[in-house]
Amino acid sequence: MNISDMADDAYEITCRSPSKANPGGSSEPRLRVGFILLHQFTLAAFSGFIDALRLAADHGGRSRQVHAAWKVMSLGGLPRRSSCGVEVHPSSDLVDPASFDYIAVCGGNDYLNVKIPETLLDYLREAAANGVRLVGICTGTFLIAQARLVGDRKVCVHWNVLDAFRERFPRIKAVVDRLFIDEGDLITCAGSTAAIDLGLYLITRHCGRDKAQQAVRHMMLQDIRPAAMPQAHFYANLDGIHDVRVRQAAQFIEQRLDTPPSIDAIARYVGIGSRQLERIFHSALGVGPAAFQRSLRLEYGRWLLRNSSRTITEVAIDTGFADGAHFSRDFKSAFGCSPREFRQNGTI
Repeated sequence: MNISDMADDAYEITCRSPSKANPGGSSEPRLRVGFILLHQFTLAAFSGFIDALRLAADHGGRSRQVHAAWKVMSLGGLPRRSSCGVEVHPSSDLVDPASFDYIAVCGGNDYLNVKIPETLLDYLREAAANGVRLVGICTGTFLIAQARLVGDRKVCVHWNVLDAFRERFPRIKAVVDRLFIDEGDLITCAGSTAAIDLGLYLITRHCGRDKAQQAVRHMMLQDIRPAAMPQAHFYANLDGIHDVRVRQAAQFIEQRLDTPPSIDAIARYVGIGSRQLERIFHSALGVGPAAFQRSLRLEYGRWLLRNSSRTITEVAIDTGFADGAHFSRDFKSAFGCSPREFRQNGTI
């Protein structure tokens, strides 16, 4: 037995005493989460969240549902295939929502599907009516919004689906400036690894920080990221830009900030010539594709300087610059100070 497991064992003994466990000496788990898997759900978000619960629920990584409990469900109890092709067999059909503190809807690549069975939407409405908190994981927030359960609350979505969410639900305020948002009875999460942070956040709330740190140790994480930490997203606001070619080119650029594609490659991706690409960018955005690309790369570099401990040279390479000198020169031209000055002062 290693020192970490000894510490976990000691904590287990403490937690099992009536004075330290649940009020009144109850042995019931203090955190109960029901997971609903949707078609093409994101495996990383689901597995990260549920594994954080598993590692906090017991000591020594034993996986017993002692301090936290979970159930994986789907409509009809049918298997669900994740976006990467891995199939998961839920343990049951939808069960009484009152069995849970939270119901987490795990979405993924099927977010454009509007043909959702009314039975599933009614289940979420029943949960909300009974005071069960809802959690939107990745694009699970689309389903909660479709059930008309968002109201005037603010929601967090992954930056890659922001435009699609706003187009479909224009009256809902959706943001991408954080990992997740807790509105009390509704929590929405960007998905991917942010779901781990959300899981740890709920574990801290219901089971205590010690149990959350137990999960952090087992998952070999550095720490728990706060909800307000911004997503590492770098995209231009293309509201009002209707030229689909500009939008496609911008998305192609956004996805390759570390290995910037050539203008010819961008043009080929869109299916037009490079001169025409220049013209439509200037017409829509007032700048050419090269300047647009450089601006996003520098914004990415600024984010890395503020939110990571990478060296300036490492940041330069991560943002597609040949070396630190080129990055520093362009950074100062764009923001009025050097990367070193920015990191010291953080004023821009």
